[in-house]
Amino acid sequence: MNVLRANTAGFCMGVSLALQKLDTALDEAAEIGKSNGPRGRICTLGPIIHNPQVLAFYEAKGVACVRDAVELLPDDRVIIRAHGIPRQEEQRVRASGARVVDATCPKVKKAQLAIARATRAGATLLLFGEADHPEVRGLVSYAHGPAHVFGSPEELAELRLDPAHTHVLASQTTQDRETFTALETALRARFPGLAVLSTICDATRERQEEARSIASSVDVMVIVGGRQSGNTRRLADVAALSGIDTFHVESADELDAKRFAQKTRAGLTAGASTPKSLIDAAENWLAAL
Repeated sequence: MNVLRANTAGFCMGVSLALQKLDTALDEAAEIGKSNGPRGRICTLGPIIHNPQVLAFYEAKGVACVRDAVELLPDDRVIIRAHGIPRQEEQRVRASGARVVDATCPKVKKAQLAIARATRAGATLLLFGEADHPEVRGLVSYAHGPAHVFGSPEELAELRLDPAHTHVLASQTTQDRETFTALETALRARFPGLAVLSTICDATRERQEEARSIASSVDVMVIVGGRQSGNTRRLADVAALSGIDTFHVESADELDAKRFAQKTRAGLTAGASTPKSLIDAAENWLAAL
């Protein structure tokens, strides 16, 4: 099997920075423990990224994943996840007395602040994204006016929107740019005064464009990454739109050689929270066929 591996596969800047901050917190805690004994826990508020293998690695190092600020203790050091958290939740975290390390992806933080500025006078936020995704919940919390989340043109069409009101269009940072552009065009026809925020991450665009390009020149695609990872699922969607067999797996162990019969050229990419070791393993598996 010939394997064409994406150059953009794997950790993005935001994920790398978040894990660096977590590693630094662990190192500092270890040094403190040597001289003064243990002091509090190292916690993340929700999964720091969406990759089960990475989460298991840090759990083995003693990192606690708490679900709510009420679980925090004053001696804890809490890492805010790369996806960010709702503004109100961050206020509760800081009020807990725990030491806070903000590992929100800079691109997500920029989107949060842009939404806050654009809706300061009460404009309605129209957010293209997954309503139950943690990043989206955080973005919506920064809106000063009404907010509507929609995941498709069909869901947008169902919204009852007042044409006399000011509207702001934004997106989850990992959404498909082509779809977002089409949504913008349709909304501008309805609301000439529409304000549009550019919140889709360049890394997302680059990954999707490369996945689309690779899928056009191979006869099967493999996408490696957590099933909870929105950007990984969208890479799989982009590849599948090319009309070829596309397999989204969390590790090479899930691949089945029977599904690759009669295939000669495989494309390989991975989500922004997928470690290099898992991508390497998938490439080796494919190359051995």
